[in-house]
Amino acid sequence: MVSIRAGAGCGAGLRTLVVIGAGVQPGGFVSSFYQLEFERPVIEIEREIDEVRRSLGRQGLRSAQPVVVSPVPETPGPSQEQLEVRLAELEQKREAALAEVYRELDPWQTVRVARHPARPQTRDFIGAFCRDFCELHGDRRFGDDPAMVTGFARIGSLKCLVVGHQKGRDTQEKLACHFGCAHPEGYRKALLKMQLAEKFGLPIVTFVDTPGAYPGLGAEQRGQAEAIAVNMREMSRLRTPIVSIVIGEGGSGGALGIAVADRVAMLQYAWYSVISPEGCAAILWKQANEQTNQAAARALKLTARDNLSLGIIDSIIPEPVGAAHRDPALTARNLERWIVDALGELRQIDPEVLVQRRYERFRRLGQVLEAGVEAR
Repeated sequence: MVSIRAGAGCGAGLRTLVVIGAGVQPGGFVSSFYQLEFERPVIEIEREIDEVRRSLGRQGLRSAQPVVVSPVPETPGPSQEQLEVRLAELEQKREAALAEVYRELDPWQTVRVARHPARPQTRDFIGAFCRDFCELHGDRRFGDDPAMVTGFARIGSLKCLVVGHQKGRDTQEKLACHFGCAHPEGYRKALLKMQLAEKFGLPIVTFVDTPGAYPGLGAEQRGQAEAIAVNMREMSRLRTPIVSIVIGEGGSGGALGIAVADRVAMLQYAWYSVISPEGCAAILWKQANEQTNQAAARALKLTARDNLSLGIIDSIIPEPVGAAHRDPALTARNLERWIVDALGELRQIDPEVLVQRRYERFRRLGQVLEAGVEAR
């Protein structure tokens, strides 16, 4: 067992990931040995499934080899038919256990799922349903930022601009992408490409997946806050349809820097908030531990269901049973369908009306009712 301490919110505390026999599988996804403590009932069943599959594989190898008479008779094990029946039973049991575990995740558990290392990221979705992707680099001021991906593509039959945070898969890519925490040049790159999309009359699709904007000295010296603020101002004025989806973590201004859109959605087990639970706990209780993190996550109202009830997002995109990391392909199909439908609707609206509605939408955020009187 290996304990890895990793940045949870780019300056907002630390989180501990427990990995057993961690490794990267073909296709770039981290192995299923990564464990969440509330998934333990499912993990035990999956281990049994792996054992049965290995037994089936050994039987297949034996049946393909020539028969050799052994002087010592072997103890007969389960037949192939018995193993296949057992495998089907275990898979049904796993589906039921997953449904039970994920039926009522608490907010802190949802945050843990959103951070799963095998959860699909921006480049995974680009590879899944964005055809003819042509990546664009650089902000024409300072440089490029691997944490922000931009490029033209086709989604369905629509040409569009795709923008999204990228956390990285292996250690080298994660370090290059700063774990999804974009620098000012990343936000300026995104805005430059969005203005190009407006010029060409192309809609914009953004994928949000960041614990927050990078808080380092260099980023601050190059104007991190100004870059995000300008992005929000200019995105509110773009005369082209914009849709934004929180696919994992939606942390504070780092998320809003590419999320001023006409339609905003979240994947079912994503989170979206002004601060990470660890950051909130460190500020309020001067320490970030399991107990304070849970309390902060509840108070922040950061789940997709909470954001929908508060009017911050428009839709929740369903994930497969057991979350997106268990079936990235189905997640991608659900996401593509929502994007195509949303853009199809928005393209029918006059650009002037789009801009006005977008502005009004974000001006309404944070309004509450106190004693029957509207307060802003």
